[in-house]
Parts: sequence; structure tokens; C-alpha cells
Amino acid sequence: MSYEVHEHRMMVFTCDETRYFAEKVVDAMNRMRDPGFPELQLGPLEIARFSDGEFQPYFTESVRGATCFIIQSTFPSADNLMELLLTIDAAKRASADQVIAVIPYYGWARQDRKDKPRTSIGAKMVANMIKVAGADAIMTCDLHADQIQGFFDIPVNHLYASYDFLSILKKLQRQFKDTLTLAAPDMGGAKRVHAYAKNLHTPVVICHKTRAKANVIERIQPIGEVEGRDIIIIDDIIDTAGTLTEAANELLKRGANSVRAFATHPVLSGPAYERIDKSALCEVYVTDTIPLNPEKKELQGKFRVVSLAETFARMMLRVYNYQPISSEFPL
Repeated sequence: MSYEVHEHRMMVFTCDETRYFAEKVVDAMNRMRDPGFPELQLGPLEIARFSDGEFQPYFTESVRGATCFIIQSTFPSADNLMELLLTIDAAKRASADQVIAVIPYYGWARQDRKDKPRTSIGAKMVANMIKVAGADAIMTCDLHADQIQGFFDIPVNHLYASYDFLSILKKLQRQFKDTLTLAAPDMGGAKRVHAYAKNLHTPVVICHKTRAKANVIERIQPIGEVEGRDIIIIDDIIDTAGTLTEAANELLKRGANSVRAFATHPVLSGPAYERIDKSALCEVYVTDTIPLNPEKKELQGKFRVVSLAETFARMMLRVYNYQPISSEFPL
């Protein structure tokens, strides 16, 4: 009896809420692929939905022996995380050789420590769930804290938006010449800002924040030279935009020429769009790890979306071909 030998193959799938991003990733991969490498398409993944809200992902063609990349950001609602977990489980049960969870935005990452008694550490629990579901590795971008990589017992391919942001920052540096200054919106962002500043050789401002009570900012005190500077605030997440807009307004009050912001993940919950629209910020650069809210189009005039699709496409091809990725990121 003879057997046909099949080449190991790559397959890319996406869950519903990240299809907008996955389509761009696959297009980019097809532009980058080597001659002779077959053209990629998003794999056929269907979601059966029940009347009570339960759902069940299933593949409509074989994934046996394939390396499956499953793309899904885990922003709210929690259904997005559950859909990713069930899709990973379906791939493993269908005999995929490897399952790599591609999570452009890793939700629950802000729950990375026990900062008060009797609380959860959500980032660790979600890491456990992804492994138990059957993922062999994950790929994600700009984790809220680097130590979250240690929560996983599987390989983590950690990407950074710095590759894409730096080219824009360098253009702004040429525009503003000696007045460009980078800023952290709070003390927690100091390390990130210093990494960018070291690459661009620019001064740094740190905004020291004090709170009257939870979610109520009492005062923001910028530390560093502000007057006459064109300031760019660097952060990983914009959620309600309270700290960001308060910092921008304070910097302008203290004599800054202009204030812009760069942030990887546009969570943008609650009054975020309205706050940014009314703030001193003249531009806000974000990536497409989370889509902007289509219902807030009239408030998106200050936003500039930087796509990470090509970066993810390039890194997915490198991971598939067992090539290193760390050399791709300057920070």
C-alpha cells in the first residue's frame, strides 16, 4: 500500500470581530510570500449560533497536520475571548499540528498583579485558559506589562508598535526640529517613553498624577521642560482618555506649542471620544488592533490609524519558517 506525502502547510483563520484586521494581514502575506509559496486565503471557519447566545466554531475543511494561525483580539465583550478559546479547541481536536493564537490586543492585561486584597489576576487566568484550550504559542503586541509573558507556559512572540510608530515620529522630528519632546502621561509609562527618546535623542517629560479618589484626578504635575515644546505623549492603551486628555490640557496650559498622542490600543470606552474631541490634543495616532467605533465617526477627526497588518504578516511568516523576530524591533 502506498501513501501520498503532503507538505506541511500554513492556514490562517479569524474570529468574527477581528476579520477586518485578518483580511489585511492575509493580503500583506500574499505580497510578501516567496515565489512558489501558495497564495493564502482566510480559512473557512463558521460559527453556529444558538438562540440563547451560545455559539460553536467549526472548520469546514481539514486542518489536519497544518500550522493554524487564529487571529482574534480579546477586547470586550467577553464573547471575543470565548470565541478564540473555542476555535483553538476545535483546531486541536481536528488534529492541527500547531495552533498559534494571534492576539493583536490582549485583553485583561491590566489585571497583571494583586494590587489589593481578595482580587483576581485576570492576565494570568486568561493565559492559563489559552494554554488549556490547546494553543502551542501566542503572538501579541505591546502587552500592558512585559512580565505578563511570564504568565504563559508556552512561547510568546511579543511584537511592538514601535516599528511602525518610529517612522512617523521621525517625520514629526524633522518637522519640529529641536522642539520635539516625548512625554509619559503618568509614572507607569516612563520606561516606554525613555525607550523611544533614546532612539530619537529627544528630551522627556513625565506627568506626575495624584488622585482625589479612584477615577478622579486631583492634579497633574509635568516634570521637565514644557514651554515652547511640541510634545508627543506615548502610551500603550487609551481607555476612557481621562489621564491622557488631562495631561494634554495641562501641558498646553504650561506653554507647550502643540500636544499629540501615540497609543497602540484604542480601547476608547465611556466618554473617551468626547474627551479627546474637546481636549488640547491636535492628533491622536492609534493602531488597528481594535477597530474604532463606527458610531463615533463624527468624533474621529483627530485620529490617525496606523495599521499593524504588515508587521503581523511579516512576523507570522517568520514564525512559520522558524526565523527569529527580535531583530525586527528597534526598541
